[in-house]
Amino acid sequence: MLPDSIRRRRILRLALPIIAAMVTQSLINLIDAALVGSLGEVPLAGVGIGGYAMFLITALVFGLSSGVQAQTAWRHGEQAWHQRALPLNAGLAIALLVSLPVTLLCLWQAPWLLGWLNPSAEVTDVAVEYFRWRVLSLAAVAMIFCFRGYWNGIQQSGFYLRIMLVMHVVNVLASICLIFGYLGLPAMGAAGAGAGTSLSLLAGLGLWAWISTRHAVACGFMTRLPERPTLLTTLRLATPHSFQQLWFAAGYAVLFWILGQIDTASVAVGHVLVNLSLLLILPGVGLGMAAMSLVGQSLGEQAHGEAHRWGWDVVRLAWLCLASLALPMMLWPEHVLGLFLHDPELIALARLPLQLTAVMIVLDAAALVLGQALLGAGANRTVMTTTLSLQWLVFLPLAWWVGVAMEQGLLGIWWVQLGYRCLNSLWFAAIWQRRQWLRVQF
Repeated sequence: MLPDSIRRRRILRLALPIIAAMVTQSLINLIDAALVGSLGEVPLAGVGIGGYAMFLITALVFGLSSGVQAQTAWRHGEQAWHQRALPLNAGLAIALLVSLPVTLLCLWQAPWLLGWLNPSAEVTDVAVEYFRWRVLSLAAVAMIFCFRGYWNGIQQSGFYLRIMLVMHVVNVLASICLIFGYLGLPAMGAAGAGAGTSLSLLAGLGLWAWISTRHAVACGFMTRLPERPTLLTTLRLATPHSFQQLWFAAGYAVLFWILGQIDTASVAVGHVLVNLSLLLILPGVGLGMAAMSLVGQSLGEQAHGEAHRWGWDVVRLAWLCLASLALPMMLWPEHVLGLFLHDPELIALARLPLQLTAVMIVLDAAALVLGQALLGAGANRTVMTTTLSLQWLVFLPLAWWVGVAMEQGLLGIWWVQLGYRCLNSLWFAAIWQRRQWLRVQF
């Protein structure tokens, strides 16, 4: 059994590049918004709506990452070196088969989808143009998820960070040129931001393919067609996670609808609080992805006790990390809010909910890590049913009842969310301790 200090270093060596890459990845929509901001309110709103629509569509293929990573980590633990890339081959085939028809459908039905998300015809027109350029890269996004899962699965997460940094450089340069018409290119406005982002994703896909061709052929990359059992296993693992991500994202749309039943100020404050929490939990998600690889590898080695211990080792690190990020929000909420809100009344409304958000982030650590660890064990359906049951059957109904029906407003909803986060982590901890996930076989 490894000493605690060595275990911590191993976790951090795997997790830190993932965390850094995820933080930069979360900036893609923010970069597009920042570049388009100078064009006015309508283009900015259109990019925001189009970016959210792309987030929903991307959720359909999100599970490919965990499906490939879990199988790869398991085979890595089994020391089946020449078979490690076979799940990657299967994931890439599924990515193409799913994303191409979805892309065509989205190009055709973009006006309906964006019109459903936003009632303004002027904003919808901009959003449709932006979204159509973005959705052209859906196949690239799906395949990037597969490559990321493979390289994280063999604990080579540094490639993920380096490729993301290159993609951001391409995104900024291409978007600036296409938005404003530099270097003889057409001035496309907001649509140029979408085209630039898609070009950066295609560049990222090319880098992933080049690296994998150089280093993963000996592990089976593109040496033969995917076999039916591997395809079915990848689908079985990926589908619940994708379904979970889609409905989890839709749950936030319902939350903002609930806030809209209260008043406009609650919607504005809610957007700030949610975006802050989604950004600050990324270290927890990154540590969870590290746990997915470590748990999968240990199960491949048939080291069941080690697999269980890795889960709690990563949770303890996540608690420390998230607590340090949450501390400024707890101690100096006005200063943090002042970065986003400039109306004293909105800051006063958001003060206590922000402090509750700080507590939530820490409470969420066990759910973030153990949920990902369970994906590494192949218990994807358990993660899906637990996450969606608590969100849709507990949190959202209670949020409406307390916030709207009982007229407790934004603060009441955030107290409900605090209880929901606590229950979520306790539930995942109980599942982890019962160890039924040890019975799952790939």
